[in-house]
Amino acid sequence: MGDRKPYPSDVSDEQWELIGPFLQAWKAKRVAVSVSGQPGDYDLREIVNAIFYQNRTGCQWAYLPHDLPPKSATYYYFALWRDDGTDQVVHDLLRCQAREKVGRREDPSAVVLDTQSIRAANHVPASTTGKDSGKKVSGRKRGLAVDALVLVIAVVVTAASVTDNAIGIRLLDKVVAHTPTVGRAWVDAGFKQDFALHGAVLGVDVEVVKRSDTRPGFVPIRKRWIVEQVNGTLMLHRRLVREYESRPESSVSRTLWASTANIVRRLTGTSTPSWRHR
Repeated sequence: MGDRKPYPSDVSDEQWELIGPFLQAWKAKRVAVSVSGQPGDYDLREIVNAIFYQNRTGCQWAYLPHDLPPKSATYYYFALWRDDGTDQVVHDLLRCQAREKVGRREDPSAVVLDTQSIRAANHVPASTTGKDSGKKVSGRKRGLAVDALVLVIAVVVTAASVTDNAIGIRLLDKVVAHTPTVGRAWVDAGFKQDFALHGAVLGVDVEVVKRSDTRPGFVPIRKRWIVEQVNGTLMLHRRLVREYESRPESSVSRTLWASTANIVRRLTGTSTPSWRHR
């Protein structure tokens, strides 16, 4: 970070001790080369700071502050970590630490699944977007699988026109691939019989948690409300409030980095001021 003034989204020394070893090990396995073809000399901590800054503020690539690494370097590493799965590895290892810290096993035995429709910016390719006919939202859908500790297990991003059923099937495939200990999944009524059958094939017992028809007004639903808590914390990262990414894979990576930022704050007992902070 050098002598520059820190931003609220910067990782602290304590937080970098959690993330740094994984990225340093990654760097040791390959020669970091910049877009110009010359050996890359950017501090990986500053690259993470730039990704966290953009996630938190929602700024465009060209608006990254001049005292952070430029777009060419930041996007190079962002895309590289997205494509080789480093973002997923770092996130999952930290998630396991967060579970162990509270006395849980590394991997959960149950997950909660839900989707959220998000409007897309005008530059997002129409081929990767659609319209959610139920919520009347044009853009994409973000599907999440989370555990009981409000930690993200799997992320899927599709066009908003894709059904919850299809997204749920893809989510379950990811969950089973990364956390084979999961044996139960809670969902809402938007997930149909085909999803339950797919779960049975994978050895996951699917339970539909229905909303209450006896109590008027807004009523948080046990188990299902966990996903809404996750969405609430992710929305503090303004880059996720609207779909700005040209590729759905980049949206998945953005979600993982936002979740990683939340996890390291949980592990270190710190917080990042919101826009309301004084």
